[in-house]
Amino acid sequence: MSSGTRGIPRGGMARRRFAQWSAAACGLGLLGTPRARAEAPRRGGVVTLLLSAEPPTLTSIAQTAFNTVIISSKTTEGLLTYDFDLSPMPQLATAWQVSADGLTYTFKLRPGVKWHDGKPFSSADVAFSLLTLKEVHPRGRSTFANLIEVRTPDDLTAILVLSKPAPYLIAAFAASETPIVPQHIYAGGQAASNPANNAPIGTGPFVFREWVRGSHIIYDRNPDYWDAGKPYIDRLIVSIIGDPAARAIALEAGEVQLAPSTPVPLSELERLKNLPHIAVETRGYAYTNSISRVEFNLDRAFFKDVRVRRAFAHVIDRNAIRDVVNYGYGTPIPGPISAYLAKFYVPDLKTYPIDRAAAEALLDQAGFPRGTDGVRIRVTHDYVPSADSFLRGAEFIKQTLGKIGVEVSVRSQDFAAYTRRVYTDRDFDFTYNGMSNLFDPTVGVQRLYWSKNFKPGVPFSNGSHYANPDVAGCSRPPR
Repeated sequence: MSSGTRGIPRGGMARRRFAQWSAAACGLGLLGTPRARAEAPRRGGVVTLLLSAEPPTLTSIAQTAFNTVIISSKTTEGLLTYDFDLSPMPQLATAWQVSADGLTYTFKLRPGVKWHDGKPFSSADVAFSLLTLKEVHPRGRSTFANLIEVRTPDDLTAILVLSKPAPYLIAAFAASETPIVPQHIYAGGQAASNPANNAPIGTGPFVFREWVRGSHIIYDRNPDYWDAGKPYIDRLIVSIIGDPAARAIALEAGEVQLAPSTPVPLSELERLKNLPHIAVETRGYAYTNSISRVEFNLDRAFFKDVRVRRAFAHVIDRNAIRDVVNYGYGTPIPGPISAYLAKFYVPDLKTYPIDRAAAEALLDQAGFPRGTDGVRIRVTHDYVPSADSFLRGAEFIKQTLGKIGVEVSVRSQDFAAYTRRVYTDRDFDFTYNGMSNLFDPTVGVQRLYWSKNFKPGVPFSNGSHYANPDVAGCSRPPR
């Protein structure tokens, strides 16, 4: 289980005025008919995978939405893949070497690989993809900040040249995080709006067949896949079921066989785990280290004042989020780093104590007294519609803030509308969402606080418009 909880930075962390707080999350994969896992692989047939929300796109070249990340690697691949310990393993690259000074990464590429349209895969595709990711991917700007050039001395060699060492980089080449896309399809246009994002052409084990919005996505077995004999199944169907109860019923009834990222109601989880034909897998989330968090729009007048944000911190109880909203699942953390990133995690950061009187005083000082109706201000709360726990969390936060005179309206919308509202239109007050720490804070956390990563239209980046002169690359003073 990969999890975090709401933590309100204080002390040294508060000095930087972080705009977000971490909150409880968990990741479980549910599998139907687990007995089959102990048998030798059988060829043929259809497997159905469950998603809780419609993905905004099917390729993660410019998108990090959880549902896009889950399915992108069915068609597109990375240079490397990783085991449960995050040790690198071959995928499109068969061998790699990092220079002693850490400034060059040399990848030897797999020969004979073809794109789904029959064109040959080459180092030119690698160079194009990495430089494109640096420009358009929500995390690519920080992941590849030190990348200055990709040399292609021949079709099967790609050499990354860095301005300074980036020790985390060898862990960044997974298909979901750093997909390699075909240059001949993407060159000459905007990668984020390329039609191939919704009808992907890759080198992966499955070939895209159709996407019926609001219903399903179909992938067929790639008969020319470089890993001969794989995949074993003939077809993969991705079923999109928005209702949490219906997702649990579909899994229990055997209508779906795979259900990643805990798509069922947490209230049902213990019962489902005890069914003989259901298995729960907690491994496989180490690459993401997801946490849930409150994020403020710092371009809103109400949230510009740090006293308002501190008032929220004094009343939103991390432990209650875990116990009430998440049915006890999750681990409270005091800052933006997941406890599963052990070498970066600081467990004893100071946090704001739950103190309603202190919160009321801070709001008075900030110039937001209670009106005759008891309301100080009315704000709208947009939660990410990726799991029922986020709706439950939004309702819990609404009740909590109502006690200090902040009237909250919870707004529901589909995933694409939420992403557009928060990251393109910026038409939101604050949000309760989930973010991945990933394999290193330089990639997973820095993007959320780096002013250069505030790019309207780029999702799951610095949505707060946070900036601070104590943080490298800031372009305006903190608020």
